[in-house]
Amino acid sequence: MKLVNRILLGVLILVVVVIVFRQGLVPARYTPLPRLDLENPLPIVVDWQIAELRFDRELCRDTIASSEIIEARQVADRPKQKGCGWANAVRISEAGGAKFSAGPLSCQAAAAFALWVQYEVQPAAERIFGQRVGSIQNFGTYSCRNIIGSRFWKNRRSEHATANAIDVAKFRLADGTQISVLGDWNGKGKKAEFLRAVNKGGCRFFRVTLGPDFNRAHRDHFHFDRGQLWSCR
Repeated sequence: MKLVNRILLGVLILVVVVIVFRQGLVPARYTPLPRLDLENPLPIVVDWQIAELRFDRELCRDTIASSEIIEARQVADRPKQKGCGWANAVRISEAGGAKFSAGPLSCQAAAAFALWVQYEVQPAAERIFGQRVGSIQNFGTYSCRNIIGSRFWKNRRSEHATANAIDVAKFRLADGTQISVLGDWNGKGKKAEFLRAVNKGGCRFFRVTLGPDFNRAHRDHFHFDRGQLWSCR
């Protein structure tokens, strides 16, 4: 019986450790993990590396400043009221060589977005079209609202309410070709192939990745967030 109790205690401790690291609750200076390098993310622990940016404004600044794959500036916090607001957020102007303009985005979501563009979007564009993406359009980051399109979660605040999510709608290639989630997802050509590749690729760096096949509310965009849940759809 004592052995069983020890095993259960060990499992409980392991679960707590995983939750604590996953939520970024341990300051980076106290963890054994190497700091996130956007030019060299570590596959096994990149999720936890990104999570360390959640509350650490200084680490966020240093991570962005030391990287060439993201151009962003930090913005002032908006203290939460009724579940809405943000802390430690940035505004991105470029990620992975693609021009981008959006509202405040949490530092961890911004880092995930830059990694996604650099290591998923651009390689897919070069492989499929022989050229890179020049700009990315979105439907927004911060929005004080509940989750849309789900009866089960309708009373829960969206990750958009804390600027921890982004909705991606269109891509423009270097030659001006536009690729739209709404118009091209259900096609059979290269555009559809590209969209499906980059949607799936979002699962590497975001915790929730939802596309048109998830439900009608997402028919015209990809939803990416760094919340507590985990879904790759």
